Amino acid sequence: MAKCDQGYLCVVCGLEVENIEDSGLYLRYIIGEVREDELQAQPEHHIRCNPVLAQFIVDDNFEPMLVEGPFDKRELDSSEALLREKLVSSGWRRLLEVKSKQLPISEFPLNKQ
Repeated sequence: MAKCDQGYLCVVCGLEVENIEDSGLYLRYIIGEVREDELQAQPEHHIRCNPVLAQFIVDDNFEPMLVEGPFDKRELDSSEALLREKLVSSGWRRLLEVKSKQLPISEFPLNKQ
């Protein structure tokens, strides 16, 4: 396959991020950490290849991830961890929604709903 025929490659594992619901880049876009004009320049990674981000997804349809050490959400202030869980979990559910509804990219972010 020609490089131009490939989608985004994960900077962690090197494999293609084939599905938007697995995209750490688009999750970060949805929750407001990446601007639309930065999408082409920011590195891509599978959500599960970034456990520091993935640990904040709390949903029955997402297998929980634990992080040991200084980035462990259990080491954070509990109210801050809860706010981050709410934001990132909502963002992940929004990834599923934008895929199922085939929304335009401008409608992805949570603050545009």
